[in-house]
Amino acid sequence: MKRIKNILRKKPQWISDKERLEVIEKSSKQVSRGVFFATIIIITSFLPVFMLSGQEGKLFHPLAYTKTFILIVDALLVLTLAPVLISFFMKGKFRPTDAHPVNRFLERGYEPIIRWVLKWRKTTLTVNILALLISIPLLMRLGTEFMPPLDEQSILFMPVTLPDVSNGEIKRILQVQDKIIKSVPEVESVLGKAGRASTATDNSPMSMIETIIMLKPKSQWRKGIDKKDIIKELDTKLQIPGVVNGWTQPIINRINMLATGIRTDVGIKVYGQNLDTIARVSERVKMALEGTPGVSDLFVDPITGGKYLDVDVNRPELARYGLTVDDVNQTVEFALGGASIGNTVEGRRRFSISVRLAQDYRNSVERIKHIPLQSPVFGEVPLSAVADIKFVDGPPMISSENALLRGAVMFNIRDRDMGGTVAEAMNKLEKAKNILPEGYFIEWSGQYENLISGEKTLKLIAPIVLLIIFFSLYFAFHSLREAFLSLITVPFALIGGAYIIYFWDVNLSVAVAVGFIALFGIAVETGIVMVIYLNDAMDQLIKVKGNSRETITQNDLKEYVVHGAAKRLRPKLMTVCVSLFGLVPVLWSNGVGMDVMKPIVLPMIGGVFTSAIHILLVTPLIFLMSKEYELRKYGKLEVHETKH
Repeated sequence: MKRIKNILRKKPQWISDKERLEVIEKSSKQVSRGVFFATIIIITSFLPVFMLSGQEGKLFHPLAYTKTFILIVDALLVLTLAPVLISFFMKGKFRPTDAHPVNRFLERGYEPIIRWVLKWRKTTLTVNILALLISIPLLMRLGTEFMPPLDEQSILFMPVTLPDVSNGEIKRILQVQDKIIKSVPEVESVLGKAGRASTATDNSPMSMIETIIMLKPKSQWRKGIDKKDIIKELDTKLQIPGVVNGWTQPIINRINMLATGIRTDVGIKVYGQNLDTIARVSERVKMALEGTPGVSDLFVDPITGGKYLDVDVNRPELARYGLTVDDVNQTVEFALGGASIGNTVEGRRRFSISVRLAQDYRNSVERIKHIPLQSPVFGEVPLSAVADIKFVDGPPMISSENALLRGAVMFNIRDRDMGGTVAEAMNKLEKAKNILPEGYFIEWSGQYENLISGEKTLKLIAPIVLLIIFFSLYFAFHSLREAFLSLITVPFALIGGAYIIYFWDVNLSVAVAVGFIALFGIAVETGIVMVIYLNDAMDQLIKVKGNSRETITQNDLKEYVVHGAAKRLRPKLMTVCVSLFGLVPVLWSNGVGMDVMKPIVLPMIGGVFTSAIHILLVTPLIFLMSKEYELRKYGKLEVHETKH
């Protein structure tokens, strides 16, 4: 090792342009191949993100495309522009690496540690394996969810009441609720509606209220209070008999309803052929789920209990009065539903003019019975003389999927992870008896449906990606052993990611998976750089000692491995530090979108830290052990070219 240091500690000297360009060319060839394949590996590691579909795909595809295009350009610049720029700027006197004070400081601290690691091999490997094994149960204990909840800076209050509620009663409930909500100091404004807009895309019944609650800036909130506390306070104040509260956010609610037809976090769809039976099954499912930790806002989507005005025509009486069924239908349609009598034009806009009886003349069965019909024989005749008029029960709204009638039991998840809550709910339903009659079945939907879809995609594509990464490493080094040596950094990168998300109390989700995917590429990239310099050290050893078991001792191997590991220590640490310095500030950010960004960044921060420790300490140890094995078995070292 002293000879190696003496070679490096030459005084700064001038070299000719030809020698300088030769050095730059040699160095570029030495590093560019590994860096190029590292870039390809990072791009490959993002393949699972491209395979995501639905909501998660729309969210993360822009991230994956942006990073991929940047890396493609980066790979081309490494091979073309970087050597040219180096030739322009690297001129003058060239100093050895240990002439730089930062390099001397880093090597002075790193060399004793790497020597201790190479001496106490079993201890080092045991500690690393134990840390890896401990991370597995930590990951198993983490909760699961589809996506981290994004704070939209607003709340959507969606209570459901009885399906036969009157217009007057729903107006009164809406006004009372808005007044109570506005009394909370953190609420900026409240806007509520009942029923549906005049459009075919809104199928909300009158019994479903939608109230958008805009919150004040967090700086104006009471101390020690967060959004969950506000929702709990509102939920406590808004306990109205006959009304089931539901809490969500405007954007995610619309996405859920469009994607799955469920307006809560999780829904259990009940399929069958008879609405009354579906209603009974839904009630049984609801009773089985009551009391499950994490389940909140549990209710059955009403499919019975609606009221219909039934006009049953008495045909003999119609004939006696000289009227027809069309006369009755037309009168009922015009009086209750309204009829268009013309259009009005206001500038470029046209509006239809409809006429019907005033509210006072159609707000009760008795009033409707007195609607007059004009008989050609007897003159004016009340509607009750030719028809029986009464209210009958029926479905407030009929939902169907796949040619089957559908009901739904809906609930939100609060203060618990989605995966654990749904797993316990499934277990309860499996243990419950006599819930599903023959010919009826249930299906889990909502965000849980997206969670299962995302998990299946990631489990399918992840092994394929690891194989592609492995073969890319093989093409970089032309050695299965050294491809494995670089790939082994991936599981050890998991250690830091698993520890940090466990202690940060973050649930596993698609966002966390994307963070681990990004981490794998970074870890392999740093490992490739380390293996390149270790191979270069072996090449120097062979030039000095020859490639024979008789000339190379174990101590020679150890010294040159230490030299290869310590060589270019500064750029290796710079690779790690750039990643850390770019990611750590996200942990202290609190703006919109940080709820999704933090689960992505956390595994990257922890994984980069532990993978760097593994690459700097364990990779040289495994490399040394492999070279000692080669020397014992083959009598010489296998040296792989680190150039094109």
